[in-house]
Amino acid sequence: MTSYLFAPAPTPSLPIVGDQRRFPVRRILCVGQNYAAHAREMGNDPTRQEPFFFSKPADAVVVDGADPAYPSATENLHYEVELVAAIGEGGEVVGWAVGVDLTRRDLQAKAKEKGRPWDAGKAFDQSAPCGALTLGALPEAAGAIALTVNGETKQSSTLDQMIWNPAEIVEKARTLWALQPGDLIFTGTPEGVGPLVKGDVVEATIAGLQTLKFTVQ
Repeated sequence: MTSYLFAPAPTPSLPIVGDQRRFPVRRILCVGQNYAAHAREMGNDPTRQEPFFFSKPADAVVVDGADPAYPSATENLHYEVELVAAIGEGGEVVGWAVGVDLTRRDLQAKAKEKGRPWDAGKAFDQSAPCGALTLGALPEAAGAIALTVNGETKQSSTLDQMIWNPAEIVEKARTLWALQPGDLIFTGTPEGVGPLVKGDVVEATIAGLQTLKFTVQ
């Protein structure tokens, strides 16, 4: 029997719509600038270049209606609504969810200027709020994706505006990693990203999936 110096952390997991089982999260992979308009607003070329990835730790997920805390060391926390693909057995997509990639934009900008990794800007505690998982095929491949802050629409687009569609993203990820059950892939955000402050109520929606709603604490 294995003995540990201290008790291992519990496995992060997502609830599943209409199912008592939960989806255990192994790791989180994220695609950067996968909508042309968002690439432009970030000052980049939106042409169809190879997708690039960054990661977040599994325990960055915030689930079950919990509210993320405003993180330390930033004065510019941003929201980014995203379609999330959940990987199951055989490395195939088994379901979908609404996620929000929270970003310490000021720290990310400093890292970009110096050519350094984005970890401090992207991979911090509670940086990946995620809604319940819907198993099966994506309900609407060209469905609406949107985010509101305090009832005001900030992001509004459709999934068919992705530069790389979800199937292409998964295939590209497969060339870089051996995808395993429990992996989540955040597939990129449309234009309209912006700041959050404590007390802001965020509601993120994608057609056919369970809504994600939280308040920044």
